[in-house]
Amino acid sequence: MLLQRVITALVLAPLMLAGIFLLPDFWFRIFIGLIVLFGSWEWANISGFSQLSARFGVSLVTALVLVSLHCLLPATSHAWLALILVFLVWWVLAIVLVVAYPKGSGWLKSRGLRLVASLPVFCGFWMGLVWLKAQEQSVLLLTWLMLLVWGADIGAYFSGRAWGTRKLAPQVSPGKTWAGAYGGVSSAIVVSVLLVHFYLPAHSWKGWLWVVCLSVAVVAVSVVGDLFESLLKRNRGIKDSSSLLPGHGGVLDRIDSLCAATPMFVLLWYVLSVI
Repeated sequence: MLLQRVITALVLAPLMLAGIFLLPDFWFRIFIGLIVLFGSWEWANISGFSQLSARFGVSLVTALVLVSLHCLLPATSHAWLALILVFLVWWVLAIVLVVAYPKGSGWLKSRGLRLVASLPVFCGFWMGLVWLKAQEQSVLLLTWLMLLVWGADIGAYFSGRAWGTRKLAPQVSPGKTWAGAYGGVSSAIVVSVLLVHFYLPAHSWKGWLWVVCLSVAVVAVSVVGDLFESLLKRNRGIKDSSSLLPGHGGVLDRIDSLCAATPMFVLLWYVLSVI
């Protein structure tokens, strides 16, 4: 299982980094949009729409939403940024749903509500990455975000296996532990400190403190993204969103944390850039 995870990661990580480094804005939007469409296909299934026609329909609607955003709003506009922050608010609600589960889970009986929940998830993810791509230091910012989430995932995996006894959210995901969460946060802080040290060295102690806060906040929200998807899968009675990626499950299993982390990273980078 671990070998499969490593091999798949060795394929996916360079592919994602190649998209960040090599693709111009328009093709980058399409590249991330295709990832979103794979994710929406899987989300339709965990929402209870197992028929191929229904899943195609969900992916088509998702594509139309992304195209509409692309055509109607410039990525550098205040409206684009404001929408990202609106979608970030969704994750505050997701925290409540995860912590309260199984209480207050009546909404899970509605396939429609489960499906609607995908809109802030995928739109915040796509719009956030597109916004970062439009920034002057886009390569650094996008790489930083990816390494934060990947580093936290790796740190959580190994620290959880080594020291994980106390469960983080046993009703939602029995495999997640507090030790894993602490390991993920620690790894993310190390990643951020190294990146900022080498590429953004002109910071006061307040700037460094903000970098640490950014890392902790992004990883904390990324954990919520992972747990929220786990909640939906548990309700659906499945372990993985699909079997597309050996050792990792489906595309949604790989981007759930990133979907939640991206709007938070956008917010905190924007604040950091203006203070």
